[in-house]
Amino acid sequence: MTPEEKENVRTMIVEAAATMFGKYGYKKTTMDDIALASRKGKTAIYYYYKNKEDIFRAVIDKEAKMLSEEILRAVSKEQKPVEKLKAYINARMHTLKNVATFYNAMKSELLDHLNFMNKTRLNYDKAELMLVSSILMEGVNQKEFSISDIESTATTIVALLKGMEIPLIIETAPSDLDDRLEKIINLLYNGILKR
Repeated sequence: MTPEEKENVRTMIVEAAATMFGKYGYKKTTMDDIALASRKGKTAIYYYYKNKEDIFRAVIDKEAKMLSEEILRAVSKEQKPVEKLKAYINARMHTLKNVATFYNAMKSELLDHLNFMNKTRLNYDKAELMLVSSILMEGVNQKEFSISDIESTATTIVALLKGMEIPLIIETAPSDLDDRLEKIINLLYNGILKR
C-alpha cells in the first residue's frame, strides 16, 4: 500500500469515527462501530490507531486543522486589513458552529478529554494569535487601524471570540450568530479604526 493509500485509510477511519462519536458519544462508541462505519476490519483499525482514544485525538486534530485552514482561506481572499479581520471573525465562528454539532453530542463527555483538547488548542492558539497580530499590524501600517499594543489587542480579540464558543458547543448553536458577530465587528472597529 502506498503512503497516499495509507493516508486515505486513516482519513476514512477518522471521518467514520467522528460520525460515530457525534452520534453515540465517546463512551458508547466501540471500535466495532468505527470498523463498521469505515468499512474496515477491526484489525485494520488497530493497525492505524492504538485504541479508541487515539482515534478520538485524531478526530480533534482534524477538526482543529480544518478550522485553521478555513480561517486562512477566508482571510487570504481579502485585500484590506479591515476586511481580513471581518473574514477571520466570520470564518472562525461559522466553522466552529458547523463542528458544534459533534461537540454538542458529546458535551457530557468533553470534560474527560479537556486536558488533551487544551493541549491541542494551545498549538492552534499560537497560530491564531500570530494571524490576528499580522492583520492588525498590516492595518496599522496602512493607517487603517489605530492600535498602541498589537499583541494585547490580538489577545483580546481571540479571547472575546473564545468566550462565544461555549454557547456554540454547549447549547444549540444560536440562530442569531450573524447578528452577534456583526455587533462584535462593529465594537472592534469603533475601537481600532483610525479616524
